[in-house]
Amino acid sequence: MVTKTLAYDTVIEAIGDYVCAAPSFSNEAYATARLCLMDTLGCGLLALQYPACTKLLGPVVPGAELAGGCRVPGNTWELDPVRAAFNIGTMIRWLDYNDTWLAAEWGHPSDNLGAILAVADYMCRKEQAKITVHDMLTAMIQAHEIQGVLALNNSFNRVGIDHVLLVKIASTAVVTAMLGGTKDQVLAAVSNAWADGGTLRCYRHYPNTGSRKSWAAGDAASRAVTHALQCLRGEMGYPTVLYCPTWGFQDAFFKGQEITLERPLRDYVMEHVLFKVSYPAEFHAQTAVEAAAALHQDLGDRIDDIARIDIDTHESALRIIDKTGPLNNPADRDHCLQYMVAVALLKGDLTADDYEDSVAQDPRIDTLREKMHLRENAQFSQDYLDPDKRSIANTITVTFSDASKTETVSVEYPLGHRRRRAEARPVLIEKFRSNAGMKLSQDRIEALLNVFNSSDDLDSMPADSFMNLLV
Repeated sequence: MVTKTLAYDTVIEAIGDYVCAAPSFSNEAYATARLCLMDTLGCGLLALQYPACTKLLGPVVPGAELAGGCRVPGNTWELDPVRAAFNIGTMIRWLDYNDTWLAAEWGHPSDNLGAILAVADYMCRKEQAKITVHDMLTAMIQAHEIQGVLALNNSFNRVGIDHVLLVKIASTAVVTAMLGGTKDQVLAAVSNAWADGGTLRCYRHYPNTGSRKSWAAGDAASRAVTHALQCLRGEMGYPTVLYCPTWGFQDAFFKGQEITLERPLRDYVMEHVLFKVSYPAEFHAQTAVEAAAALHQDLGDRIDDIARIDIDTHESALRIIDKTGPLNNPADRDHCLQYMVAVALLKGDLTADDYEDSVAQDPRIDTLREKMHLRENAQFSQDYLDPDKRSIANTITVTFSDASKTETVSVEYPLGHRRRRAEARPVLIEKFRSNAGMKLSQDRIEALLNVFNSSDDLDSMPADSFMNLLV
């Protein structure tokens, strides 16, 4: 009996072709990737200040380490690459402070670094492979592109699926290729990642908002490494996993909609990715927090005299971070537009500590929240999806009890936007210096910055030598 060979879905084929082809990316993409690597690692090191994060880290069973295994920044463990991917992915996502991509679907493409760093270090230490930081940067560009282009016109959130699905797809593709997988092995691994189905978004929304939203990307990264390793050992793939009637992903999870790639895969996403430069705030709120911080000085001692706060925003912000009523924990607060704006109006700033219970107990925060009125600005929503703009605009006006008003402050592009990249670079360096200083010595931080400031030295450095600087 002859078994008919099925063709893989065109989306999976395109991903396989992309990661298996010789890379040809722009200088801008590599320069942005270097910034992204630095910034993401700083975010992960800062997260180690929070026990809610660190209690999840380390080997899955205490003491079950792997001699010569993968390192975890800021720690001394040596772990298998699956568990290391979880650790690194959880650290870098914990504070919602790493890069962001906004389209029909949202997400944080640097979440893929959990898998990329773990596999690169593992290959250098256990297999004596010559993996350099340049190789990791190439994998970053590819992972950003796969996740980001899948997000352009496929809205998984509208069917209740979390964006970490795309971390799993992208990471599976790039680490399978990094490990030396053939195109057939890449296709098989990616099809298995789709076969996992969709992770529910319930942990991001009332009444279930909780800490899983901070380790879900680590979970996706670890799952990606599992799929890659299994398919390198000959595990089969599932060619029609997307389009198979009834049982495929599109029918079972996507309401029959076709998953498509809006544009060819190259380096568009890395060139346009958004950095969280000033505030650890969900990205749809970045410009709102910037506007609120600008208004802080104008308010002076008139906080108690505020009668109304008007916020004009875009549709996506209204869908995910417009929250009223009680906020139960930091995970709830850092996804509430009103909470973030209230803190910025009161302090002129917003830090990760501001989501903790000690700050949330300030009664003025909820008082200000109750005075906020959000509405959609149709032009903001349109510009948010415009590929030539990708703006994330918010406008705030404060009205006092005597009917007088502040100026209306509108911020269209956050500091981390491509249009403000030059302005953001020195601030990102200081952000890294501050974040890394929570865990590393000043000498080690300066050594890292010296490497990051020399693209040739950074790119040629072996992956394991680079990881040595972080532990």
